[in-house]
Amino acid sequence: MSWLNTPQLMLLEKALDVNSMRQTLVTTNLANVDTPGYHARDVDFHGEMLRAAMGGDASETSPFVLPVQGLTSRADGNNVSVDRESLLLAEVQLQYKAATSILRAEVAQLVTAIKEGQT
Repeated sequence: MSWLNTPQLMLLEKALDVNSMRQTLVTTNLANVDTPGYHARDVDFHGEMLRAAMGGDASETSPFVLPVQGLTSRADGNNVSVDRESLLLAEVQLQYKAATSILRAEVAQLVTAIKEGQT
């Protein structure tokens, strides 16, 4: 096992991938707020992280994109809520920042270990 191929780093990679896809979906939902018949879509972030943590090769499959259930549709059939999508966008940004901070800390530990061997 490589130092760069640890289970923690692979899980962080999956988190960043799912987060990126989720951000794309949320911004697509917001862009289609006025499109008649458009239905909001999302990724189950927690489900995807659980699936990746259970051991399967997370890189083999892409996250499942699902229609969002339980939203009220307007007269034109569109069910996008700007408030909901804005809240999700803020959540995605926080999750991304947290994952990148953890990744930075992991890389900093590797750099420290490498530098300690040079003295």
